[in-house]
Amino acid sequence: MKKNGFYRFSLIYLGILTAITLFPLVLLAAGSFTDESVLIRDGYTLLPAKFSLEAYAYIFRKFSLVGRAYLVTVATTVIGTVLSLVLSASLAYPMSRSGFKYRNTLSFFVYFTMLFNGGIVPSYILWTNYINIKNTYAALVVPHLLMSAFNVLLIRNYYRNSIPEALYEAAQMDGATEFVIFSRITLPMSVPVLSTVGLFCALSYWNSWTNAMYYVTDPKYYGIQNLLMRIMKNIEYLKSAIESGEEVVMTLPGQSRWPLP
Repeated sequence: MKKNGFYRFSLIYLGILTAITLFPLVLLAAGSFTDESVLIRDGYTLLPAKFSLEAYAYIFRKFSLVGRAYLVTVATTVIGTVLSLVLSASLAYPMSRSGFKYRNTLSFFVYFTMLFNGGIVPSYILWTNYINIKNTYAALVVPHLLMSAFNVLLIRNYYRNSIPEALYEAAQMDGATEFVIFSRITLPMSVPVLSTVGLFCALSYWNSWTNAMYYVTDPKYYGIQNLLMRIMKNIEYLKSAIESGEEVVMTLPGQSRWPLP
């Protein structure tokens, strides 16, 4: 009885947390179907006060712009996450092996990057002048987010604490190479930590806008975050210009020029 009561309490508690988490998403979904003037006047509501599909009509009118930005973001997220997982898992493996002579030295260098870095200016000079990734899709994947020292150490600790050393010894006695041990023993047993780190990487790439801000000037390489930022900046400029009584002519990404009194 106590066990069933605990399960019921857990389900109710988790259901409440889920509802709280989904509430902002429901508001956003309802706002997307609400007329713009009503949304500005009354704010967000659970049910649209005045139904409108103008927001979705705008997206379809500008589908080449918005669709391309989403495609860039999705491709960047998938490719960046896969590469980050491969590199992080591969680097963490020798750091976790007790038989590797330089595991402590390698761990120190990885940990050192968590405390100190060269800064934005040296990084910008490195990526643009020497590696030449400016205005390329690589600029959205490689800098900053490709591999995190925190993720590497997290995977290393999982290897060290959750995979018995006896498995490695048994595989070596059977003649398995380090690559075979890593691919057939370590990786299959590390699905939980790799899934967690993969989620971290995917969220970082999906929400990232700094790489494009630093290394991209051509709008065709913009992801959805940078496109939204550019639109919001244009809107803020228009609002401030209108409030000051100026006549402005503004160009949004992918739009023709249009005047505002």
